[in-house]
Amino acid sequence: MSEIPAKATESEDPSGGAREGAAVDSAVAVEVRDAASGLLWQSNPPGSIYDYIKVASFSIGPDGHVAQWSLRAEQLFGIPRERAVGMDPIEAFVAPELRERGQRKMAEILDGREWTGVIPFRAPDARRTEGLAEVYVMPTVTEDGDRAAVCIIVDVRTLRSIETDLAASQAIFGQSPFGFLLIDPDLRVRRANERFASTFGGTPDRHRGRSVHDYLQSPEAERVAATLRRVLETGDSITDMHVTGFIPGSEERKHWSVNLYRVHSGSGRPIGVAWLGIDVTARRAAAREAAAARRNLALLNEAGARIGNSLDLETTARELLDVVVPGFCDLATVDLYQGLLAGDETPAGLADGSAEMRRVAFSSAVADLPFAGGTEPVAVGAVHHYAFNSPYADALRAARPRHIPAEDGGLIQSTLAVPMVAHDTVVGLAKFSRTKGSEPFGERDHALAVELAARAAVCIDNARLYRREHERALILQRSLLPPGDPEASGLDIACRYLPGNAATGRPSEVGGDWFDVIELPGHRTALVVGDVMGRGLRAAVAMGELRTAVRTLAQLDLEPAEVLAQLDEIARNLGAPGGVQQATRAARRPREADLSEVYLATCVYAVYDSVTRRCTFANAGHLPPVVVEPGQPALMLDVPPGMPLGVGGEPFEEVEVELPEGALLALYTDGLVESRDHPLDEGLQAFVGALTDPSQPLEDVCDHVLNTLDSHHGEDDIALLMARVQGLPAESVGDWTLPREPRSVGRAREYARGQLLAWDLEPLVDTTELLVSELVTNALRYGEGEIRLRLLLDRTLVCEVWDAGLVQPRRRRARDTDEGGRGLQLVGLLSAAWGSRRTPRGKTVWFELPLPDGENGIVDPAEALLSLF
Repeated sequence: MSEIPAKATESEDPSGGAREGAAVDSAVAVEVRDAASGLLWQSNPPGSIYDYIKVASFSIGPDGHVAQWSLRAEQLFGIPRERAVGMDPIEAFVAPELRERGQRKMAEILDGREWTGVIPFRAPDARRTEGLAEVYVMPTVTEDGDRAAVCIIVDVRTLRSIETDLAASQAIFGQSPFGFLLIDPDLRVRRANERFASTFGGTPDRHRGRSVHDYLQSPEAERVAATLRRVLETGDSITDMHVTGFIPGSEERKHWSVNLYRVHSGSGRPIGVAWLGIDVTARRAAAREAAAARRNLALLNEAGARIGNSLDLETTARELLDVVVPGFCDLATVDLYQGLLAGDETPAGLADGSAEMRRVAFSSAVADLPFAGGTEPVAVGAVHHYAFNSPYADALRAARPRHIPAEDGGLIQSTLAVPMVAHDTVVGLAKFSRTKGSEPFGERDHALAVELAARAAVCIDNARLYRREHERALILQRSLLPPGDPEASGLDIACRYLPGNAATGRPSEVGGDWFDVIELPGHRTALVVGDVMGRGLRAAVAMGELRTAVRTLAQLDLEPAEVLAQLDEIARNLGAPGGVQQATRAARRPREADLSEVYLATCVYAVYDSVTRRCTFANAGHLPPVVVEPGQPALMLDVPPGMPLGVGGEPFEEVEVELPEGALLALYTDGLVESRDHPLDEGLQAFVGALTDPSQPLEDVCDHVLNTLDSHHGEDDIALLMARVQGLPAESVGDWTLPREPRSVGRAREYARGQLLAWDLEPLVDTTELLVSELVTNALRYGEGEIRLRLLLDRTLVCEVWDAGLVQPRRRRARDTDEGGRGLQLVGLLSAAWGSRRTPRGKTVWFELPLPDGENGIVDPAEALLSLF
């Protein structure tokens, strides 16, 4: 066997002895031990395919017996070298019935012919399984020139497994619908499948040797190359790595999802990276559409939550821009028709787009970039108009959105001009713009912009309608309050009315608070403060009806408790269209009771007499009046509160209090002393504590109270009525008692003449004497008991005639033939006002005359007498 070097055919035995017959094994891993150094070296790297398929070898000598037996042969067949050397292979491996034929084949081999065949063997494992070995027999010549043979053995099972794996790999690699690459350790394409080649052009062989830089642009190529190196070094797989690039001959950007994993040989040695890629461009586009749809839905949801929380036009417009910038666009503005903001009504379809508009809101996600939109920048609050032929005016005319492309040299990429339409009425224009570099507006964006603008338009239109109705309600409410500072005899009066939220700056809502000062006969004054429960136009209307009823009842000169009793009936009628009886029946039938509204109100009614300085109070569920006497701390009067108006069923009580000269009386509503953050008791104490110096001018006292209680109000209406007592001086009162006899008529005229001359009112003497004579005569003729005459001088002259009779005088028209019946007609002609009222002990008939220096002239008694005939 001269063709096989001696050292190359030996393999190191585990026990230290040299083994022969390792000639072919050296192709797998030739191990040589240097005699001098004893170092082990190998010419081929480990993990070769020969190790995987278990190649073994042995040699046959000229005698046809085994001459050399390798370590691999020993491992494969389980026969040790000592028994194998010298063994007849035909006897050992060939079945008995085939041995004769085997001997002929051996002779042919030794005669110089090759042979290949399969021989069965029993594996040396624990189960002693049967196996097959494929044998390659090749003739050779020994050093002596004798014929011999070298045999190479392969485990057929391993070989067939490799063949099956190769066939499966080829089928998967070649028929895969995905792009498949095998990249070697140098990051070069070792193999590409048909799918990859059809995408990038050419045949699979043309891609062999290329790198990622041949397919991708920088820096994408560097990123992918770095990822390939990391997979090759660490063995960590990469799944769903997104790669972006272009295919040859196309400018369309493509997206691929790539999976990378390291590939090993059968023995575990890394031999490259497998690349499995799929085109996900369509999927990415669908994902972007889905993301855009989700974003749009989120914007619509946010718009529904944030737009329309305020009934203020400007605030609603700003809420729209807070939603769209920067989530939908980079810049946005809202313009509303100036006419609508001013309260004018603009019918739908008549706007030509060139009318005056006011910019109410602007928002930008780009710093220091004014919004031009094809025109000069417009400041928020400025009034402007769009040119008739501009796309913005066209959008307003047609009530349809317009897409406006970018201008050359500007930062704006495109603009959407969207008319804001509510109930078929265009109320304004919203403009949404995106700067260059942002994604352009698409069809879905158009639809979203229209939806957002429509939602904001409805809210703005609602705010406009609310503002209009609110202003009307305020006009109604303020028209029902006393104009300016009211005047009253014997009282210095100051008042304040603040609508709800006036202190906070938020839009106020109309409430039902009211106050009133009503002059009564005899230089008396009725002071009223009330509060209808609830807010809005309904409360304001109810307040107006109750205030009118109070004035009517006051003119009847009823007692305070009787006034509140009548008001209670009226309040109950307000809540039941059919009256009190209908309300009572509805209360017995709950279903009908639900259909009727309930009006509840609180009220305090006080009557002050400037002659006696006595004040009579009646309360219907209202807060107690506060009185401050000179030199004394403020205190709350103990007036029984009673039930609120509209409840019914309970009588009201009266309390009479004598007020000293200079005393301060305060009536108020709960908005002054109560809020969400401060309980009522705390507010009342703060109010009482603020009235420390009642001697100051009343206007200053009112301002001091409101400033001191600033933290206690602002959520509800505030009505504050203050009055300082200034009783009628004794010298301004003339009071006489007359017996019930005819002479009292002349005596009454004398008393009246003397008093008027003392007051230097000589121009009124004749008229007063005539009217006093008439009233005293009627008291003698129709009244009872003694007669009392009283003259009161203040801003006017008042004459009162008292008696104990209960029959009220009634004015009638006398016929020409009647001798009497003209007295009260004469009183009505000569006086500025006259009337009668009940008293605890009878009645009082009175008349009033203006002073000579007053605005009203004095009626000539002679002319008045002639007019009666």
